[in-house]
Amino acid sequence: MPRTIWSGAISFGLVTVPIHVQSATEDHSIRFHQYHLEDMGRVRVRKFCELEDREVESYEIGKGYEWARDRVVPISDDDLGNLPLPTAKAVEIEAFVPLESIDPIRIGEGYYLAPDGQVAAKPYELLRRALGRSSRVAIAKWAWHGRERLGILRVKDDVIVLHLMRWPDEIRDPAGLVPPPVELSEDEIQGALALMDSMTREELEGPEFRDTYTEALEQIIEAKREHKEPSAPPEPAAEPGQVLDLMAALNASVAQARAARGEDTGGEAEVHELPAPKKAPAKKQPARKAAKKTAKKTAGRRPRSA
Repeated sequence: MPRTIWSGAISFGLVTVPIHVQSATEDHSIRFHQYHLEDMGRVRVRKFCELEDREVESYEIGKGYEWARDRVVPISDDDLGNLPLPTAKAVEIEAFVPLESIDPIRIGEGYYLAPDGQVAAKPYELLRRALGRSSRVAIAKWAWHGRERLGILRVKDDVIVLHLMRWPDEIRDPAGLVPPPVELSEDEIQGALALMDSMTREELEGPEFRDTYTEALEQIIEAKREHKEPSAPPEPAAEPGQVLDLMAALNASVAQARAARGEDTGGEAEVHELPAPKKAPAKKQPARKAAKKTAKKTAGRRPRSA
């Protein structure tokens, strides 16, 4: 079981749910240390006091806020633990909202909430079932790691999950990143949708959804440990030239995606049928010829294969 990283309570109106907070994710990244290349001695970062010019131990180090260049206000753990806020020791639920109303860019790391003992089991289960049945998530505030946090409470299987959430003023305005105006045809948009359809999956399972970078790094470490040459990297695929025909690129991408999934593309270069582009208006014709054209128009026009 993961260790408890915070203990407190969920405050839901007048209902209190004592909980333990545990990490919901694991980091499997390979970590490196720094070494002196000449003799492979470990390079470490040591903490020195600027005034005494000596290394200090962990018990000698505390927190402080630099009020001015020559003045530091010391802040102790007791000061942080006794903040005059209801969120200092509890996760205060402020509101309930539909999950789709929250921009995903504001949602961060997730943590499991476990009930603290038998007394907390009933109110915990009450909140879990109510959240699950309402199809909404709870927006909560609590103080953690030296600041007040905003978070989301939601249900995953039989457990309540707490996600960190960004405050509104922490999201940068993307206005300066908007591309210049361009012209897109309906055919091009339909082609992009066809490519999306060919790449759609029901769930994120399969060999393509694994960390191949870490696997390759483990192979290099193992080869070097055994004093062997690491495997040669695969030959890079030939880089395509500049794409000038967007529709051709979309159709080729659809064919490639279907082939990768083992689907039959029919052996045709163009695999998605798109509506034909609109033709320029016809020139005026004499009344006699126009009458002959009328019957053809009423039959409708069949879209041309892309």
